[in-house]
Amino acid sequence: MRGLRVPSFYRKMLKEKIDLLLANCFDQRPDLFLIDFSISENNEISVTIDGDNGVKVEDCMFISRAIEANLDRDENDFSLQVASCGATTPLTNTRQYFKHYGRTLTIKTIDQKYEGKLTDANDKCINIVWKVREPKPIGKGKITVEKSMDIDLDKIKEAKVKIKF
Repeated sequence: MRGLRVPSFYRKMLKEKIDLLLANCFDQRPDLFLIDFSISENNEISVTIDGDNGVKVEDCMFISRAIEANLDRDENDFSLQVASCGATTPLTNTRQYFKHYGRTLTIKTIDQKYEGKLTDANDKCINIVWKVREPKPIGKGKITVEKSMDIDLDKIKEAKVKIKF
């Protein structure tokens, strides 16, 4: 049966059931949270999670087992993939900003691009700081100045953690 398109009303019922199962999982494990969840036309279920303290393989197994144990493969033929966000995956959930305090972010807004250290975050905006070289106010030469900026979350098109090697 794999590869066949599943009618949308079946996918909708399956989605509602998995939504409830995921809600139960996150009630049991409040340190984990959902980033993305989708069901393809072929019943390929994809769940992406993140955690306040990162995500371990055991966390993905916990979510996977909770879903698989409550779905009947005779009723719904499906495939399931539970994964964590990758290191280069854009931040999409406000909660992800809280776990990245002190890290350098690359941020694209509607009109500009910024790179700075995340120093604060709330449900509406984040604050980043960075250093730049500017001409001295008096005399020749340059000085290093620390800049700070609040960026509204609704203005961010993409934010990624800058990986340092």
